[in-house]
Amino acid sequence: MPGILLKISGERNPELARRVVPEITALTSSLLDKRPERTMVMLQWVPHEDWFIAGKSLVQHGKNSFRLEMTITDETNTKEQKAAFHKAAFAALSQLIGNVHLHSNIHIIDCRASAYGYGGETQEFRHLQAKLTAAVAA
Repeated sequence: MPGILLKISGERNPELARRVVPEITALTSSLLDKRPERTMVMLQWVPHEDWFIAGKSLVQHGKNSFRLEMTITDETNTKEQKAAFHKAAFAALSQLIGNVHLHSNIHIIDCRASAYGYGGETQEFRHLQAKLTAAVAA
């Protein structure tokens, strides 16, 4: 169950949101093997004058930017999968947003299964329940 927080520079843009969310969800599914129906995406918009890189605002840079933070359960993806996601997501967001600063970034946060979950249950609990169910069925 990935939780994604995507910050995009500029004013709220529903049209951009309608394009970005499905694209990031699809990349998460195809490259990280995550189920789209369990992928949560939250968007936040940050005015250009409030976003700084190297001490200068994006207004001064004349650029757009984004920061994608994704939490996933630790040890559910390889380094290669995460690298492929970084490359594809950066390219997709750069194209969709346009004129992005090179220091726009993606941060994949690996969380321990005992510390991460949804619906009031940890991912570790879900994993153990699945193993128990499989053992009983066998």
